[in-house]
Amino acid sequence: MKKSLKIAVIGGGSSYTPELIEGFIKRQDILPIRELYLVDIEKGRKKLEIVGALAKRMLEKANSTIDLKLTYDRREAIKDADFVITQIRVGLLEARARDEHIPLRYNCIGQETTGAGGFAKALRTIPVILDICKDIEDLAPNAMLLNFANPAGILTEAVLKHTNVKTIGLCNIPIGTKMQIAKLCETDVSNVYLEMIGINHLNWTTRILVEGNDITKEVLTKASSSSGLTMKNVPDFGWDANFLTSLGALPCAYHRYFYMKEQMLKEQLDSFKTTGTRAQVVKRVEDELFELYKDPELDIKPPQLQERGGAYYSEAALDLILSIYTNKGDIQTVNVKNNGIIPCLPNDAAVEVNCVINSDGAHPIQPRVEIAPQIRGLLQLVKAYEELTVIAGVTGDYKTALQALTIHPLVGSVELAEKILKDILVENKDYLPQFNKREVLQN
Repeated sequence: MKKSLKIAVIGGGSSYTPELIEGFIKRQDILPIRELYLVDIEKGRKKLEIVGALAKRMLEKANSTIDLKLTYDRREAIKDADFVITQIRVGLLEARARDEHIPLRYNCIGQETTGAGGFAKALRTIPVILDICKDIEDLAPNAMLLNFANPAGILTEAVLKHTNVKTIGLCNIPIGTKMQIAKLCETDVSNVYLEMIGINHLNWTTRILVEGNDITKEVLTKASSSSGLTMKNVPDFGWDANFLTSLGALPCAYHRYFYMKEQMLKEQLDSFKTTGTRAQVVKRVEDELFELYKDPELDIKPPQLQERGGAYYSEAALDLILSIYTNKGDIQTVNVKNNGIIPCLPNDAAVEVNCVINSDGAHPIQPRVEIAPQIRGLLQLVKAYEELTVIAGVTGDYKTALQALTIHPLVGSVELAEKILKDILVENKDYLPQFNKREVLQN
């Protein structure tokens, strides 16, 4: 008989947590969880208490035997855990708002996970995720770290390079893309197989099979005239038909920031003047959600949570946990060490590819489709930016940070990179202990 599990959720006060709780409830007959810890920092006390109370009501309604515990002691939560899930946002939504505002000052795209905004978020989060890993190494050396925090690929790479923790990076885009293609093809999602190649938020679907038939070309033709192939936080601009067919792959939603840079920037600048940046929109959505969560009669995940943008979050997380727990051997798209799977990238880089999932973790599958030059070029450039960002995030080296921003396609010049970097370092100084303040001021 398999043992019951202890799971620690770091960032337990997140508005996404009810989605996770619902996933545990749906699988309670096949995934025996003994203890579930929701842990947060003192600044998140109010949210953790609200979310924790809702989670308890949801579990009680489902007659669950899960022992739910709320704590601000991260080490207590991690000790002897089987799985640690990270869904943290260092600096909270206020920091995200800065990530979006700073690049827009200089007519650059401001986005949470890519470009200069994603760079700022990575610098803040890398020291925290590595600190969490120290606790895992000390208190739960056999635990599997499942990281949902963004930018997921960069954080996964930092953990792979600088700790001994077993880790898998997760994103809801792969499972979301699969659901979207099933809808586009009017078939059940179980009939769809996708071959994905790339890195987190820069991932191409290179092969699409439905009931074993390769329909990649047909889907690319359909996709150019279809809406809905995006995420809540990415505008639904359609793809150009000639571009898609010549690319030979379906780009993920975030590719719009690269392939439609001018259009996306205009949309951001227009929104900034009217509804505000995405962070401001999310803040309003979250405020409404937490008001709902306070209702003592609420004992389900409210449908309004879908507006937050985390569709299929629990599906991705719980499918992965279940497959590891049951040694299932199914295929999921996750972030892991490359180890030669994508030959044009370093072996120690984090990549987002199809993997066989079993009790030992995630094992990458060699893609059947060769990486075309039009994909390889952008992929290598953004991966080089990610490598430099990991170094800068760990060491606090200003010059490495400058090189990272300069080569990113959404910045692309040393003059802009210097201005943006200085603003990032000054406005995030309380969250960047790794950087030398005297050096920052001199630059």
